[in-house]
Amino acid sequence: MTLRRGTVARYAVGSVGTGGFATLPGLVLVFYLTDTLGVAAGLAGLLVTAAKVWDVVIDPLIGAASDREHARTGRRRRLMLVGGLALPVFFTLTFAVPAGLGSAGAAVWVLLAFLAAATAFSLFQVPYIALPAELADTYDARTRLLTARVVVLTAAILLFGGGGPALRGLGGEDERLGYLLMAVAASLVLGAALLLASTVERSAGPPAPPRPVPPRARLAAHYREGLGLLRTSRPFRTLLGAFVLQALATGAMLAGAQYVATWVLHDTAAVTFLFVALVGPALVVTPAWGVLARRVGKERAFRLASALFAVAALALLPLAWAPGAWVYAPVAVAGAAYAGMQSLPMAMLPDVIAHDARATRTDRAGAFGGVWTAGETTGMALGTTLLTVVLAGTGYVESTAGQSVDQPAAAVLGIVASFSLLPTLLVAASLLPLGRYPLRRGDVDTHDATGPGTPDDAPGPGAARTDDPAPRPQEAP
Repeated sequence: MTLRRGTVARYAVGSVGTGGFATLPGLVLVFYLTDTLGVAAGLAGLLVTAAKVWDVVIDPLIGAASDREHARTGRRRRLMLVGGLALPVFFTLTFAVPAGLGSAGAAVWVLLAFLAAATAFSLFQVPYIALPAELADTYDARTRLLTARVVVLTAAILLFGGGGPALRGLGGEDERLGYLLMAVAASLVLGAALLLASTVERSAGPPAPPRPVPPRARLAAHYREGLGLLRTSRPFRTLLGAFVLQALATGAMLAGAQYVATWVLHDTAAVTFLFVALVGPALVVTPAWGVLARRVGKERAFRLASALFAVAALALLPLAWAPGAWVYAPVAVAGAAYAGMQSLPMAMLPDVIAHDARATRTDRAGAFGGVWTAGETTGMALGTTLLTVVLAGTGYVESTAGQSVDQPAAAVLGIVASFSLLPTLLVAASLLPLGRYPLRRGDVDTHDATGPGTPDDAPGPGAARTDDPAPRPQEAP
């Protein structure tokens, strides 16, 4: 299968939407709740977490529906299209809280609108995550496809992370109007990107031939299948474990950026400069991670990126005692590392899916995508929750639009710890499961036949275990 440039471009454009939706709510939603709508920090964290826990409920169902659609039509486009049409509407509503509502009513409004937005996003994201294993069929082709995606993803983070707060400022003294203007502009970009990416399968060639459609299963069966993927596939289990821990870290750091700008650097506009420092280097460095992965292996490059990020995050801890412009240097190093932490696991996931399909003779790409998306979004949400727990525990004072408050020293220290020490510990912990990731190039680019449907914990004669790839002379010690 030849990976066409048009396929790479259309797939990469989808990251404008996925990166924008992951970045902007993570950056401003909790701050919008606590410092514009007057919602207590602990409750704000629960609202965001509830919306993301909802993903855990629906993502396996969407994954199964995507697999049925692919079996029937050879495409995964329908769900992506529905998500692309619905997301802009509900994202705008999230930041369109009527002025007459009190803090309790505003909290309910945001919860319902964001739940709907998260559902629309999952309808796109789950099949989108499943596509690389079907668009590219070799170890290096997937690296190329996902490296291009992460370059665009990085640009999207810069666009939404830096441009979103700037658009919010157009509201002047009316903070609610500023957030609404930001949401409308962002929604137009999100929708256009998702709808264009939903055409990627057409650019890749004719649809796959129809196959027997998996029967509809009971709700519990979908969750058992997801748990089964974790139980039987050690490559998936270890990769997802590392990625979720890192999503926790980046979720806490992302949600804390606005608090750092406001209460540590004492400049609300500094959040834009923090994002430029974080994402600017990543735009340049992302292709270099792809080159390094081709030379030393994706898993080794991923470990290096993770270790570098942990060191850079720890270097931010002195902000608690000496805030200043020096912060942008370690943030830039963290950004260079974060580029690898995004591109490399995304390139490793299609390898895991392809390896599993060859070992089990079963197409479970949608199921993998559902569990992966649930893990990623839950990790990001719980990272935000960790921040709000720290804020609540250190006495953070919430406020409504236009109200002036002072934060206690303990709350400022908690903000810095959530931005530095907490991400460091989480990323360091992610190195433990990552060290057990078993797949190497030889396991992925082999075409040895295996017995159909053989469970991983009971391989038949000559079958390759998903949990235990065959020995490889080039495997790292």
